[in-house]
Amino acid sequence: MANNKVRSMTAFGRAEVTYSTGTAVWELRSVNHRYLEPHFRLPEAARALEPKLREVLRKTLNRGKVELGLNLKPISGETAAIEVNQALAEQLVKAASQVSPAADSLSLNPLEILKWPGVIAEPETNAEEQANAILDSFKQALKQVVDNREREGAELAGFIEARLESIGEQVTAVRALLPQILQNQREKLRTRLEELLEEIDKDRIEQEIALLAQKADVDEELDRLEAHITETRRVLKNGGAIGRRLDFLMQEFNREANTLSSKSVVTDTTQAAVELKVLIEQMREQVQNIE
Repeated sequence: MANNKVRSMTAFGRAEVTYSTGTAVWELRSVNHRYLEPHFRLPEAARALEPKLREVLRKTLNRGKVELGLNLKPISGETAAIEVNQALAEQLVKAASQVSPAADSLSLNPLEILKWPGVIAEPETNAEEQANAILDSFKQALKQVVDNREREGAELAGFIEARLESIGEQVTAVRALLPQILQNQREKLRTRLEELLEEIDKDRIEQEIALLAQKADVDEELDRLEAHITETRRVLKNGGAIGRRLDFLMQEFNREANTLSSKSVVTDTTQAAVELKVLIEQMREQVQNIE
């Protein structure tokens, strides 16, 4: 099933379809899982349909652990007529009279006769009709699961988008401070080196300052963070089975945040790196539940 919406992997669906001799009732529950892992609980009458049910499921869902239970309920006694096998009942009475010559005087309980296997005829079930009811109710329950997944997926996408916005604000703030941070760092290093090493060549001092400033420059990391924000938004917009792709992007976000933290030379960038890690972890937790 082609789909461009973000889906959660947590959902529930229930549906029932009535046919001439009963009702097919499905209950489906799904939770997050790395792959698609279905667990069917089927009555014997529906075993032959399992391959078809699995095919429908594979075409609809991509990931998640799914519990799928089917209950076949016979039609209630209020609407179903009781059919008695009259010939069998008469044979039972005749057999009883053969066992005991005094059977005519025996008080035979009609309810006991009705309990005998086959006396009450079971309603015949149309196998094709039952199979159609099972498949129809399965598709209805599965649609409920998909609808619920999409509703929760939209909430997850909104949550992630809000964190992306906050990450973008942190990147913008650090980028705005970066020229002044680097300039201040150069001045501090120059003053310290000139005080300690007045006799050292000025060119050597400038080389050392340039090298240290290069190590403290996080412009490249900020560029990559912005690129990851753009890519994450693109993936969310495209939708579908995006959970693994988003999980990879969370790892890339975290890598840049760690590098930013290791290069930090002032409190501002240290605080920004910490805030980034918090936001990334919040996103990662939600991504785990996206299909």
